[in-house]
Amino acid sequence: MVLWSKEQDKPSDTDMSSGAIEMKKEVVPPAYLQSNGSVHPAILTDDPEEMRLEERGEYEVTEVTSFTERSGEPGGEERDIVVIDCRANAKGQREEDALLENASQSNESDDISTDQSPEPPAPLNETSFSIGLQVVLPFLLAGFGTVAAGMVLDIVQHWTVFTEVTEVFILVPALLGLKGNLEMTLASRLSTATLLISGTSGPANIGQMDSAKDMWKMIVGNLALILVQATVVGFLASIAAVIFGWIPEGNFRLGHAILLCASSVATAFIASLILGIIMIGVIIASRKVGINPDNVATPIAASLGDLITLSLLAGISTGLYKELDFNDYANPLVCAVFVVLTPLWVLIARRIPSTREVLYSGWEPVIIAMAISSVGGLILDKTVSNPNFAGMAVFTPVINGVGGNLVAVQASRISTYLHMNGIPMGEPDPNPRKCPTPCTSFFGSNVNSRSARVLFLLVAPGHLIFLYTINSMQGGHTTLTSIFIAFYMAAALLQVLILLYLADWMVHWMWSRGMNPDNFSIPYLTALGDLLGTGFLALCFHILWLIGDRDTDVGD
Repeated sequence: MVLWSKEQDKPSDTDMSSGAIEMKKEVVPPAYLQSNGSVHPAILTDDPEEMRLEERGEYEVTEVTSFTERSGEPGGEERDIVVIDCRANAKGQREEDALLENASQSNESDDISTDQSPEPPAPLNETSFSIGLQVVLPFLLAGFGTVAAGMVLDIVQHWTVFTEVTEVFILVPALLGLKGNLEMTLASRLSTATLLISGTSGPANIGQMDSAKDMWKMIVGNLALILVQATVVGFLASIAAVIFGWIPEGNFRLGHAILLCASSVATAFIASLILGIIMIGVIIASRKVGINPDNVATPIAASLGDLITLSLLAGISTGLYKELDFNDYANPLVCAVFVVLTPLWVLIARRIPSTREVLYSGWEPVIIAMAISSVGGLILDKTVSNPNFAGMAVFTPVINGVGGNLVAVQASRISTYLHMNGIPMGEPDPNPRKCPTPCTSFFGSNVNSRSARVLFLLVAPGHLIFLYTINSMQGGHTTLTSIFIAFYMAAALLQVLILLYLADWMVHWMWSRGMNPDNFSIPYLTALGDLLGTGFLALCFHILWLIGDRDTDVGD
């Protein structure tokens, strides 16, 4: 600060340790550019009441501030310093004064933006009871949805299209996995956005859903994005079905290949549109009632996702299969319609910055997840095609759905936690996180470890309820013996244990590499859930067959 003495024609020798800057008096008192952008001539007086403006310039007084400065020498006298905030209007103002004023104007906007910086984020204080209370009902709802999907698969596995074109089974995990690749990822993105802008945390996501206009832009952009992804994934899933199903056997029929393509693309597109609309409604409703969307949205997506997708696949493939005998152009026309519509969804998705980024960089996890799920579909195809293991069909959506639902909740929660409380994504961590061990993932004191424990404890009672529901409805081809239940529960617990541990490692690893976990982690984890669930379940049925538990009369 410049100190100006009325008795002297130069700045005083006052200690400048507080950031003072010495300037010589020319025509008007020297000015000091404060951090808030105002110009302050400082006048040193013996009496704070004695103030006057310099006669050679006209100033408009806007603020007067006085403080006392003590001399650094022992016994030194105290002097009152008066700071007058003013605006110079004199024509004789010198060039450096004008430069200072210009600098003050340029810095003013920077200071305003700094003053409006968000509050530091507050950590989540969810107890195990509150987490369980919010998760259990959506979890049960999702579980009953997978039970319904299993009952549907148990019925349609005997339909003509599934017996004549068995490669349709390969499409089942890949298309059911769309709820993890697309809808759950959408739910995770919107959940993070709503929490970040609802005052729960500091780094608001640029107010993406603050106003109705912004909200609808984000909704339309995300819907267009998942429609593009669904069309591409459906097409690639049909190619994977052809490769895994027919090439090893050396038997290829073009009509069946086009049937798989049309059925897969149509199912993926329609199911993603329906589930995307449902997800957006759930997210908005959760925000309005004050529920954490991470605990609700992904299980609800799964509760209807499997049932809707499987029903659409069975219905569409059956209808198109019947057209093979009467119309050679029906299946190619269906494929062409959805391909022609794809550029329209691309143009819409590109208009929103958040979806534009995913449109360009979000293909890797979706495509790799589809390939992983297709391997699980190959296991399902080879197992269910054997009459001795026909009872596996009803349990496959259940074990895959439960594991995918729980790990999606955990991944979404960890991602939201990092957005709210972590260091900026991709920046080096001064205290890098080591590779977690199962003990730190499940027995730590943080909220993510608590949620992992809660989710794991839901596995056993949840599966017992779902098994009892299937048995009471006379579904499947397997009697629920104690040996079968023991093997089934071991497979389910091992599957979820592995998935929750991988979620803890994968989400933090992706965050440290600058990859948004909302877009990358859930597709990988749910696809791994499909592969592990189908593989463990097939292994259980083979072991049960080997040890003599071969009851296949239930449901026949």
